[in-house]
Amino acid sequence: MKNKILITGATGLIGKALTSFLLKEGFEVNILVRKYNSIANGTPFIWDVERDYIDPVCLEGVDTIIHLAGASIGTENWSEARKNEIISSRVKSTQLIYNLLKKTPNTVKNYIGASAVGYYGSNNHEILTEDKAPGQDFLAYCCIKWEEAHQQLKELNLNVSILRFGIVLDKNGGSLPQMAMPIKVGFGAPLANGDQWVSWIHLQDLILLISHFIKNPNLNGVFNATTPNPVTNKTLTIALGKALQRWIWPIHVPKFILKIILGERIELILSSQNCSAKKIMETGFNFKFPNITLALYDIYRKN
Repeated sequence: MKNKILITGATGLIGKALTSFLLKEGFEVNILVRKYNSIANGTPFIWDVERDYIDPVCLEGVDTIIHLAGASIGTENWSEARKNEIISSRVKSTQLIYNLLKKTPNTVKNYIGASAVGYYGSNNHEILTEDKAPGQDFLAYCCIKWEEAHQQLKELNLNVSILRFGIVLDKNGGSLPQMAMPIKVGFGAPLANGDQWVSWIHLQDLILLISHFIKNPNLNGVFNATTPNPVTNKTLTIALGKALQRWIWPIHVPKFILKIILGERIELILSSQNCSAKKIMETGFNFKFPNITLALYDIYRKN
């Protein structure tokens, strides 16, 4: 018998793809949404984090919860208000799920929570395993608070897994279209010194990885959800140029220009995370797209 899944963040890039995949695999999928007309796939139930409301019927028959929801980190400037919203959207939503499970009879056994490799801060060339201490910048603090909220679910005797996502590559959303845009119009160049490491994962691999955890509920703990082959920003830029069949300039975009454009969000593109995928591969998971050339070919050149 297939598991029944409850997904938050089902209107986002990852959530949409995951919901569609699981439905095709024969799973029943409940989704938490703010409006009933916000998504076509899955069975929708209303929640409102700010009002501390969630429809308790969403839990009926559910075996696994996948919590992806959180305010976007890249679409707006990081004012203090926005930073508080980014953190609170993650922590409060997790607390809401916790409170519902605590007071409502349910059949939930497994919980999969999202985090990010931003947890580690910026670490130059050091290989980052899951036991590495967290960083001290804003993204690290955000991930720390989110993971603390996830870990609270253990108090309810749930099997808790936390996946630290790398940069998710897909041409229809996330960071990749923003990376590709200057390259498409002939202004592609590495950012700053170009040596910062990018830990990434193809969207298809991430969906298969989450499915791997659903199908193997004995897995628990924290895992880097990244491929075994991180690349530097320079390598990624050159590979993206080849995939798009565009010239990459033999110069670098100066850091001060990026700072003017992005402000504090410069952290998103200049932080360096060379994450290890050893732990995730030891669970028996195999990547379809383990290297950047293969991944970008599939995204931009296939068919």
